[in-house]
Amino acid sequence: MAFAAFGAGGPAPVATPTKKGRVAILLLLPGLLYLGLFFLTPLISLVITSLETPDPSGDIGRYQYGFEIANYWYVIQTYWPHILRSFTYALIATVAALLISYPLAYFIGVKMRRKPLLQGLMVTLVIAPFFISFLLRTFAWKQIFSNESWVVNSLQQIGVLGQNQYLVGTPAMVIFGLTYAFIPFMTLPLYSTLERLDIRFLEAGADLYASPATTFRKITLPLSMPGIISGTLLTFIPIAGDYINASGDFLGGTQTAMIGNVVEANFLTINDYPSAAALSVLLMAAILALVTFYVKKSGTEDLL
Repeated sequence: MAFAAFGAGGPAPVATPTKKGRVAILLLLPGLLYLGLFFLTPLISLVITSLETPDPSGDIGRYQYGFEIANYWYVIQTYWPHILRSFTYALIATVAALLISYPLAYFIGVKMRRKPLLQGLMVTLVIAPFFISFLLRTFAWKQIFSNESWVVNSLQQIGVLGQNQYLVGTPAMVIFGLTYAFIPFMTLPLYSTLERLDIRFLEAGADLYASPATTFRKITLPLSMPGIISGTLLTFIPIAGDYINASGDFLGGTQTAMIGNVVEANFLTINDYPSAAALSVLLMAAILALVTFYVKKSGTEDLL
């Protein structure tokens, strides 16, 4: 009787495909609104600005709507050294960050796995720089390596630097600042991947008399490739557009300006808004093309 009573109510209602589709749209709606408001709208505005032409009145900073494709060719001809320098600095800094971050992430994620307290402390130390302003950290390095600092004086005394040679304003100093600033962005994805690495694979390699180098090349490196791809993307993309480290107010100089510095100068100083917008669009397109090629060549298309 009891079972009959429960069955008398009939089968439970099943959500129809149409209802499921409506729920999915409602769940996606906030994300779509966010992308439309904070990505598509600025992007469309940027593209429109990049095609503007000077106002006939000749006033500085006044432009009118147009379709001046030549703006793109102009910025490529004028600023190609800055474009090349930006991607060169980004590539060197990304490789340097990877070489530093991989051993650190491996030590935290694999070697410290049996010591969770120490492991958590080391992860905290990796993300600790985020609690301090990026500008303050960069300015601190400028103070440490300033022309009158004890570091520069010591290097000059031992002959590493000449009497009229300094660190601030050099490409090496800019690359150092970029590498330091983005090491956490490289370390955390690597740690997340290596922390889930099955130790039994490494033990199996040792049981088969594989050397540590062979075990790393055949087992550890392939299994950690998703973390490497994610880390390099999170590092390379923001470095290519960075304008803080290469600025003359921080670690750079007139010979180290990157695309970000040129965009800033055109927007805020020269008031050449079409050139600044065209450079921004070109930078975004170049990064998108490089990232797509890189991900496909690495065999991790799922990240796209």
